[in-house]
Amino acid sequence: MFIRKYFLFLVLVLLVLSIARADDWPQWRGPYFNGSTDEKNLPTDWSKTDNIAWQVDLAGCSAATPIISGNRVFLSGVDSDRDMLLALCFDRISGKLLWQHDIAKGISKDKRSNYASASPVTNGKIVVFFYANGDLVCFDLDGNRQWAHNIQEDYGPFAFLWTFSSSPTLFNGKLYLQVLQRDEPVQGRGLIDKKNESYILAMEPDTGKTIWRQIRPSKAQKESREAFTTPIPFSLNGNKQLLVIGGDVLTGHDLETGKELWRWGTWNPRRITHWRHVPSPIAGDGVILACAPKGSPIYAIRPDGQGELDESAIVWISENKEKERSADVPTPAFYDGDFFVLNDIGKHLSRVEPLTGKIKWTLQAPGSTKYEASPLAADGKIYIINHAGEVAVINAANGEVINFISMDEPGGRDVVRASISAAHGQLFIRTTHRLYCVGK
Repeated sequence: MFIRKYFLFLVLVLLVLSIARADDWPQWRGPYFNGSTDEKNLPTDWSKTDNIAWQVDLAGCSAATPIISGNRVFLSGVDSDRDMLLALCFDRISGKLLWQHDIAKGISKDKRSNYASASPVTNGKIVVFFYANGDLVCFDLDGNRQWAHNIQEDYGPFAFLWTFSSSPTLFNGKLYLQVLQRDEPVQGRGLIDKKNESYILAMEPDTGKTIWRQIRPSKAQKESREAFTTPIPFSLNGNKQLLVIGGDVLTGHDLETGKELWRWGTWNPRRITHWRHVPSPIAGDGVILACAPKGSPIYAIRPDGQGELDESAIVWISENKEKERSADVPTPAFYDGDFFVLNDIGKHLSRVEPLTGKIKWTLQAPGSTKYEASPLAADGKIYIINHAGEVAVINAANGEVINFISMDEPGGRDVVRASISAAHGQLFIRTTHRLYCVGK
């Protein structure tokens, strides 16, 4: 009888733990790498003071999204007064600061962003932070440093006009990081004695040891080689691979070796030189969206071949007149069988069928400022936040605005770019100088 009761207890514990893991938000685009989660009963009505579990002041602004594992919330950040990059961990229940580490002196090189724009990533055992100065640092969940590398010191200085950002990805027991950059120096940044290489890294999460480094060639020119995207896992016909976008092309890579399996492109046949790429690839229903920059169309791709794919890989292309169906900065979400595309230039949010490109509904997003943070899709709702820190809660079924809530203080040059995350029945909203946990 004792053994049976003990066995049932273990089953219950394991079930609870598995549910807790399912409730986490471990990566920038969530548990499914597509901006969605299975969370239920998420809040729709709150203010800066009402229905707030806790809030904490932050020492500076950053575009990094809150990452949640169990009762821990991880955040990349800055201390503006001390000019210091930070790795932070808060208690999810109380908001108490559990640990904080200074990473490096120097937080920015331009006024438009800083080195702490990439989001951390966790597998429930470790958490990895990446910063645009090249620092890649791993801690256990209690804040003990496990290992650290500086990618610029290991593989050469970054060659970007703007401040580089790409969130690391944990998948299938490997840590992935991409650096898609110029092949020539720009404003004194990058190698001067030879060409800069764009590449993808796969590392051992527990040690930081490099497993492979895959060079990724491109025909793009100058700034169009620069990508601020994140590598995204993808499965087609049971074959798992890594999606990488930037440098005028979309590519798929073998997870074990980094070998390029296929590539499709380009959305830039004239090789315009200033088309840097920001939206990451998003997959759904076997289709991958490649959001061309600067208000250009979206291309829906199905990579059913190998090597250089031709036009037969294109499932559909959005029409130029359909400006609402484009995205220059936000990465779309995939939820409830459809894509949700947020256009930052025209401030449109659209629900789009994956296989046809048909728009089910489009709305003009409320507020007067841009939406550059990527949408969160969960619990029958879409959550988006604009530069002013105003959150729009939208009915995913019909596109109606459920609520519009101001979460930031007006004024100042800092703007809100961090995407909203959801975990354990709560929303986590980062404004210019505060982190909110919304809900019970």
